[in-house]
Amino acid sequence: MGSGWALIVYLTHLAAAVGASALALWLAALQRNASRAAAVNALAVGMIALWSFSAAGFGRGSIITEIALICSNLAWLWMLYRLFGYDERDTKIGPIRPVIVALGFIELMQFGLVLAYFQFIAAPQAQALIWQISFTLHLLFAVGALVLVHNLFAGASQQSRLSLRWPAAALGLLFLFDLNFYAIAWLGEGRPHLLQDLRAFTVLAVVAILALGATRKEAELRFRPSRSFAFQSISLLVIGAYLVVMVVAAQGLAYIGSDYGRVLQTGFVLLASVAALMLLPSKRLRSWLRVSLSKNLFQHRYDYRSEWLRFTDTIGRAGPQAAPLPERAIRAVADITDSPSGLLLTTREDGGLMLAARWHWSDLEVPGEALSAEGVRFFEESQFIVDIDDLRRGTETGIPAAACPEWLLASGQSWAMVPLLHYERLVGVVVLARPPVARRLDWEDFDLLRVIGRQLASYLAEQSSQDALGEAQRFDEFNRRIAFVMHDIKNLASQLSLLAKNAEKHADKPAFRADMILTLRNSTDKLQALLARLGRYGSLGGKERQQIVLGALLERVAAQYAARHRVEVLANSECLVTADGDALEQALVHLVQNAVDATADDAPVYLDLREETNHAVIEIRDSGEGMSPEFIRTRLFKPFHSSKPGGFGIGAYEARELVRAMGGRLDVDSREGMGTRFVMRLPLSAQSDIMRSMREQADARKEVA
Repeated sequence: MGSGWALIVYLTHLAAAVGASALALWLAALQRNASRAAAVNALAVGMIALWSFSAAGFGRGSIITEIALICSNLAWLWMLYRLFGYDERDTKIGPIRPVIVALGFIELMQFGLVLAYFQFIAAPQAQALIWQISFTLHLLFAVGALVLVHNLFAGASQQSRLSLRWPAAALGLLFLFDLNFYAIAWLGEGRPHLLQDLRAFTVLAVVAILALGATRKEAELRFRPSRSFAFQSISLLVIGAYLVVMVVAAQGLAYIGSDYGRVLQTGFVLLASVAALMLLPSKRLRSWLRVSLSKNLFQHRYDYRSEWLRFTDTIGRAGPQAAPLPERAIRAVADITDSPSGLLLTTREDGGLMLAARWHWSDLEVPGEALSAEGVRFFEESQFIVDIDDLRRGTETGIPAAACPEWLLASGQSWAMVPLLHYERLVGVVVLARPPVARRLDWEDFDLLRVIGRQLASYLAEQSSQDALGEAQRFDEFNRRIAFVMHDIKNLASQLSLLAKNAEKHADKPAFRADMILTLRNSTDKLQALLARLGRYGSLGGKERQQIVLGALLERVAAQYAARHRVEVLANSECLVTADGDALEQALVHLVQNAVDATADDAPVYLDLREETNHAVIEIRDSGEGMSPEFIRTRLFKPFHSSKPGGFGIGAYEARELVRAMGGRLDVDSREGMGTRFVMRLPLSAQSDIMRSMREQADARKEVA
């Protein structure tokens, strides 16, 4: 190696010596309790600092450096034994002490070998034999120490591992380096110089790990790789191992030495590549790898945060491209267990379950009654998740036949049944197909599927409630239309009844007969137009709008009551509004009819029309008994609340809604004993301003003339 590399190695030894010395002093001053063996840890770190200093100052081949290395190994062994006392396992595990003693004896023998080596400087063969014996003992020491490190961490309790993982990692790294170093030295009959230089870097890494474990809080040091990270890492290792095996095998075939060596090498690479392309993309292989990793590398099978985020994303999808909620519910459960397909069974009117949705499972025949009422009662009472394979094997005997019908057992793909319970009531059952790598469901599957099932049940119950509410609203809309129709018929019947009553007194008068004919014609027109107006009640003024002259409309409404009651139009302006003529007339008729009903026979009802800023204002005034503020606030505009005997209580409500639908507003001012005033405001049409300008110009010309 060049002088540059030698300088780097020297500086690394020096950095390791400084870092280890500082850590040893800090551990000695910390004075932690004896169970954590702070003094022994400080001693071990101090000895490795001494070795690093000796290697930097005296060289790696000096007797001082070799003795410092032996002392360091003994200190690490003593530290390893003291770590077993962290949870008092050194008092319970008998084989620990004999192993420690044996390894200590092996390392003590190194003192004699080092002294013998320097005694036989003039005898190279003797030195080579001594080094071979030394390498063998070092190998035995490294293997035994690694076994102890493994047992230290693997046999510790879950809580103890939080504190043991950092010293165990440091010791494992150190002894693993020794194992490789002395194995190569023993096989090569000499120390590998590159690895001997790299020992300084290993020591520096060990010191860094111990310092990290001693200074950081436990909560900050937890290394919890995600399952996706572990899966991808293992996948890379598998691919790397495959490539190494393929290269080695191909090179071995190339060295066969025959004339067909290159042909065999090329053929092997081709076959291996085809096999990789067929196996690596396999869904079954990926599923098996994921299950194996979850089973062996993680404490829990599921990453609950990841599962919950995926569940929320699946259920929360919306838009025209999203699948219906029942299909998303199946997929949300299937994704958890890697099931490729599934079914959703929901309740029938007779108490059983029927097929509601499929997800990638179109070939399974499902009867009309997928699950009987007896099976529904079983799931409601037991909340049991059924592993169908257990039923097929006969290992589960507490489940009635009604809970898993024959059509499910006959299907080889059916795997599990997950009940969806909402307030202890069964909303549905999700049937899952067998995943690519089938396995038995365990307690963790049951717990997670039970929670997911309850959450899905709430979503499905909410959707069912919304559907029922929408249906109820449609019925309510229908009933409201009928109520409006009955109210209109009641008004017409009242007009005809009053007409018949007056006919007995005034039938011989020509003027009355003319008014009677006009009233009958109007009533007939209204009855004929009633069916056409039924559609308008649903949209409340949704008919195509047109220009309406309000003055003419008020005159027409007043004329309808000429034979029954006196209705006077005080001001007749030619205001123009854009509105639904029938709806506006209907609103005025409701208000005028209410005023007529509230007014004495000899007292008139007044209609007044005027213009305000951008609005036409219509007032309907009567001199009746009036209404209380409480009645106006709580009952006037509420359907089916009426102050009149036999009234429907929807006239004022419908009038307000019709006016609102046309962009207007309806206000009321009433005083008990003094009468009521309804004020209707409608936005003026754009042509109203033009007409007003024309009238002003005409008036100006008259004044000039």
